[in-house]
Amino acid sequence: MMLNEKDKAMMESVTTPSYIVDERLLKKNLQLLQSVMDRTGCKILLALKGFSMYSTFPLVGKYLAGITSSSLNEAKLGAEYMQKEVHIYAPAYRHDEIDEILTISDHIVFNSVSQFKLFKEKVKARGIEAGIRLNPEYSEVDTAIYDPCAPGSRLGTLASKITSDDIKELDGLHFHTMCEQNSDTLERTLEVVEEKFGQYFYDLKWVNFGGGHHVTRSDYDVERLVRLIDHIQNKYNVQVYLEPGEAIALNTGFLVTSVLDLLENGMNLAIIDSSAACHMPDVIEMPYRPHIVGSGLPGEKAYTYRLGGLTCLAGDVVGDYSFDEPLKPGDKLIFTDMAHYTMVKNNTFNGVNLPSIYLMNDSGPRLIKSFDYDDYKRRL
Repeated sequence: MMLNEKDKAMMESVTTPSYIVDERLLKKNLQLLQSVMDRTGCKILLALKGFSMYSTFPLVGKYLAGITSSSLNEAKLGAEYMQKEVHIYAPAYRHDEIDEILTISDHIVFNSVSQFKLFKEKVKARGIEAGIRLNPEYSEVDTAIYDPCAPGSRLGTLASKITSDDIKELDGLHFHTMCEQNSDTLERTLEVVEEKFGQYFYDLKWVNFGGGHHVTRSDYDVERLVRLIDHIQNKYNVQVYLEPGEAIALNTGFLVTSVLDLLENGMNLAIIDSSAACHMPDVIEMPYRPHIVGSGLPGEKAYTYRLGGLTCLAGDVVGDYSFDEPLKPGDKLIFTDMAHYTMVKNNTFNGVNLPSIYLMNDSGPRLIKSFDYDDYKRRL
């Protein structure tokens, strides 16, 4: 991601470490997603598991239909700050939370027929639309930890475990089989879903395509997505929902960090005041190598360093990067694409403080929240 000199200077002016979400880039993503809704009549929801920065919810709510959640707390956050449609899906619901969930949700998706039957009467009494998550036993996800259709997966109901009698009591069906993928994957997935479950769609109000759609990525085939949505809606006379989290915040956020120290151990090492383990856990979990503004691959530029975090975890390593000039303590580094799956997953391992959160526009970064010892202490 390229930054102009003005924006780069404004980002480097903040204390570190800090997340900065660029409101202008977020709006650009939202406008693209709204165009898909306008062209097809589908509804797109923000999945809070990927991006829950609620100070942006008033902006998001101007473009999208609402939120989808995976817990009571996410549902409450969306209901409080978005005040549009509230959907929820969880692998199982707690008895001591279900009543509150049903007071704030518009749609509830169950993971199994047995869970639906357990809470069916409460759902019907509230007039809430209910669905079941399907497992079509097909996916193209390479990373096992993110594959919802892997053998033995607990996510979703198999075709052999659902009947037409079950469908008669439901308003919709939901499937989520994708992760950071293009619409060609959705097309192949829909072929399998229709083959296994399509006979049920005629009796439904809606079909939810789940998340994992990288709609706002530069190479994403939006035209194919539009055709697929139109196909399902026109053939079965249903409302289609999509619920991406990453696509809303993709390439809209940054993590600004500072170099603390330089070492040498067979190669040049740099310790930063951030942490892969604490502040960008998907770097280790996914894994992937985030881009740093102005950097290159190892050996591409004159000076190569391995960047590590400030925790005592030996594996707290971000990756190897090269730079035109040697690094020195105090240098600011700007990691890109740090809005999604960062704030929602970060932690205070070792008592490491959480990064501050900024929202940025043409006027510069505006501090939304900072953290201190009390935030660490309250978690324990």
